[in-house]
Amino acid sequence: MTRKVNFGSVAHDYAKWRNDLPDTLFTKLSNRGIEVNGSNIADLGAGTGVLTRGLSKQGANVIAIEPSKDLTDLGGKIDTKEGVSITYFNRTAENTALPGNRYDYVTVLRAWHWFDREKALQEVRRILKEDGTFLVMDSGFLPKQSLLIRNTLRVIKKHMPHQKMTSPGSKSGSTQLINSFPVEWFEEWKENSFELTDCFKFSYEVSFTPCEWKGRVGSLSWLSMFERSKRERVLQEVQDNVTETFGSTIHAVPHEFYVSILKKNKQATVE
Repeated sequence: MTRKVNFGSVAHDYAKWRNDLPDTLFTKLSNRGIEVNGSNIADLGAGTGVLTRGLSKQGANVIAIEPSKDLTDLGGKIDTKEGVSITYFNRTAENTALPGNRYDYVTVLRAWHWFDREKALQEVRRILKEDGTFLVMDSGFLPKQSLLIRNTLRVIKKHMPHQKMTSPGSKSGSTQLINSFPVEWFEEWKENSFELTDCFKFSYEVSFTPCEWKGRVGSLSWLSMFERSKRERVLQEVQDNVTETFGSTIHAVPHEFYVSILKKNKQATVE
């Protein structure tokens, strides 16, 4: 069963600390024929607009679809600070209410595992143009490559003795991944007439002070299940552990970014 997450409870941390969009992303996409400048794009599960703003700054005409008003309200404040104008719709990926056959690209960053995938795929097919492209993207830090992360996960696990720290959303039941994507997703995409044209990953780093790392950890979906007071105690314990172990060192935390590029099969057009 997919665990429900109240993203409103971690909205501020998510907005501030989950903004790690690699500088090289759009170059790597362009090298693979993904040109967003001037394109019409629907960004599903947009959260606070991290990817949406990036696409807009690249010249795309982009709409953000995000059901959480807490996240879109924060996204709007960030947009104002950065001089970007984004249109947010508090709708779901399964029912966007967007016009059909309109979008050159549909994008999803760090969110596909939260959707009803079958219904979301039908909606993606509906709103994409006949020759449109579907981009499913994910990213995250690499626990095995960092003592900082391993220590942090041990602290959190102490407060979750009867729960497994599994992958979030629908990833929790997956036993095999390809570039962070469950193998069953690839079959679902194929069955829904999306042709996989590329699947790649690349590494990058994000730097954190102990206090900043506390904020980054606070954006994890695992923490959203705690009441606020307990969540704050856990996060303070994380920061204390980092300071006691490493001092005030700035940590370059290894991350990976994952991209699947899927082309809509022309036979998949939905009236």
